[in-house]
Amino acid sequence: MDNISSYIDHTLLKPEATGKDIEKLCEEAINYRFASVCVNPYFVPLASNLLMGTRINVCMVIGFPLGANTTIIKVKETEEAIQNGADEIDMVMNVGALKERNDQGVFQDIEDVVKAAQGKIVKVILETCLLTKEEKKRACLLSKEAGAHFVKTSTGLASGVATVEDVTLLRKVVGDRMGVKASGGIRDRKTAIKMIESGASRIGTSSGVQIVKSDLISDNNGY
Repeated sequence: MDNISSYIDHTLLKPEATGKDIEKLCEEAINYRFASVCVNPYFVPLASNLLMGTRINVCMVIGFPLGANTTIIKVKETEEAIQNGADEIDMVMNVGALKERNDQGVFQDIEDVVKAAQGKIVKVILETCLLTKEEKKRACLLSKEAGAHFVKTSTGLASGVATVEDVTLLRKVVGDRMGVKASGGIRDRKTAIKMIESGASRIGTSSGVQIVKSDLISDNNGY
């Protein structure tokens, strides 16, 4: 597949990550032309500075990893992220609120973050491994109605990973006007391609370099 790197959000969210690790992450993103780097809030100013003048976006997680923060905290996180140079926001949906069918609360949570993002891309992490099929559909529709730009499968920290079935379902529900980000357990080229072929428009992974290198090797071998 051509330009697989353009699908990848090059991700480093480990709690032990240091500034040096973020510098390496950004250097790799520049070298391999990834879509973005995805980092924790503390590192947004550093990543923004390192990627200034490039076409690579800075993505930041909000309400990570549980999504159970109050909406006002998610909004404040988003506002600060934008001020610090973030281009994209990956927010974790309030899973508990969705499960108790507080649809208005879920909708308002997402809509308020979208407004705070001031036109920047907002992706809603659904944590699909914790949801029923009906809940996944409802989460997608609420995200769409609230003005989000993407729905995303996973944080990568819960019990499950992205699956072809979930990506296919999310794409079917949101249609062509929203993005679908597959994230969680995507560590090789074969899995990444399966996700893209199933409807993913972004891939969240900490294995971006490995995926792209294997892609280059395959191309050089003629297959």
